[in-house]
Order: sequence, then C-alpha cells, then structure tokens
Amino acid sequence: MDRILAILQEIQLPFAYDHFAEGESPEPPFICYLIPGSDNFAADGKVYVKINEFHIELYTDCKNPALENSVEAVFDNHSIFYNKSEVWIESEKLYEVLYTFEMEV
Repeated sequence: MDRILAILQEIQLPFAYDHFAEGESPEPPFICYLIPGSDNFAADGKVYVKINEFHIELYTDCKNPALENSVEAVFDNHSIFYNKSEVWIESEKLYEVLYTFEMEV
C-alpha cells in the first residue's frame, strides 16, 4: 500500500480511497483509487505471490490531455503497465479517466 500511496503523491492531486466524504470533495481535478480485487499467483496450494488489482480514477470537469499525460508519465516512470478508459458522468458533470493495473504487494 505504501508504494501506491507514494505514486499517488507524485501525481500531486488530491486523492482518497474510494471516495471523498460528502461535502469534502475538492474541486476537480482529483483522484479516487480502489483495490477491487486480486489476481494472486498460487504455488503448492497457497498464495505464492500477492497481486492486487488497482483502479485509479482521475476526475476532471473538462477533457485534459496534458494532465492525463502527466499522470501516465508517473506510471511510466514506475514501469506500471496500465489500461485506460474514459466516461462522462452526466449526473456529476465530470469526466472519469480510469486507469487499471495490477501490482505485486
């Protein structure tokens, strides 16, 4: 967990696990991160290598390719292979750029 927190601090945006408390959400851009599951490697009937799945959600009020590039540069600097998707959340009037990857813990 320390590694992902250090990576998020490098991005230099406010971040919280899963969500910010109601009324405490900062102005965009900001990040929410999740660990929704694992893809552990087994050997001899037990977990040999622990691997967590991470979701890094970048929220912006307008499309911001430069910010996305800077986030991706941090991942690249840490040799993180990620996949990326994007959605407009009409109810929140925010773009969510989702980065998913796995990391050994």
